[in-house]
Amino acid sequence: MREEIETSYAYCRRMARRRARNFYYSFLLLDRARHDAMCALYAFNRLCDDISDEPGRYGYGSPRQALERWREELRAALDGRLPEHPLWPAFQDTVLRFDIPRQYFFEMIDGVMSDLEPRAIETFEELYRYCYQVASAVGLSVLYVFGFRSAEALPLAEKCGIAFQLTNILRDVAEDARMGRIYLPAEDLRRFGVACEDLLDGRMSEPFRRLMRFEAGRARAYYEESAPLVGLVEPSSRPSLWALIRIYRRLLERIERCDFDVLDRRVRVPAWEKLIILVQALVQERGRGA
Repeated sequence: MREEIETSYAYCRRMARRRARNFYYSFLLLDRARHDAMCALYAFNRLCDDISDEPGRYGYGSPRQALERWREELRAALDGRLPEHPLWPAFQDTVLRFDIPRQYFFEMIDGVMSDLEPRAIETFEELYRYCYQVASAVGLSVLYVFGFRSAEALPLAEKCGIAFQLTNILRDVAEDARMGRIYLPAEDLRRFGVACEDLLDGRMSEPFRRLMRFEAGRARAYYEESAPLVGLVEPSSRPSLWALIRIYRRLLERIERCDFDVLDRRVRVPAWEKLIILVQALVQERGRGA
């Protein structure tokens, strides 16, 4: 059984190394057990998206049928009955080892299922719920891998997930619109005089920039509110969490720095900048330990 688990972890590590981008850099600062656990959680979340986008590639039916079957496989894995997919042994081992509440994984699937139909979000309260499902639930599961001793960490991890997802939405606003997904609340579009067609046509305007500036302010506020989280996780995990948050905040800063010109290009944090952040995280931790 241990060999099967190790093979599964190797599968998860390969997926995270190839595709995690922002997340994988921060994983490098963790000890082996936590690094592998993060890769297993990432692989689960990545596969939720992949299966919904290309169900046939994974031997499933329609996207909705695929996610329902994935939900059943999740339930089976958590109940000790491992399905055939190579993810499950490592995933089950991670959940048991770090005692992660299972509801977070079902909430993640619910969030992905909500994206199966073209959608428009009316209010920020609706957007917050969506961000909770696809990002905060992930952050809360990750928190158990980082380790924490105070219940104060839980609402802070939720807010941190909201900040991350709002940043993703600002980066991907044009790409999402082309797929029929407009996450910027309709009440805000009306308030700033921006039409959905403006997003589809890539029409940069001052109203669009004002709208984006407003939403970026929301993301920045959640980063600030969740800042104490780093000090509440286990000391050995702090450099990784600090680096992850810093990389995402840098992405938001780059979006702001280009004056929200995101409709015809994808803003990224380059690899060299992520590596600098990793070094800064290590230097900070060594300074605290001196």
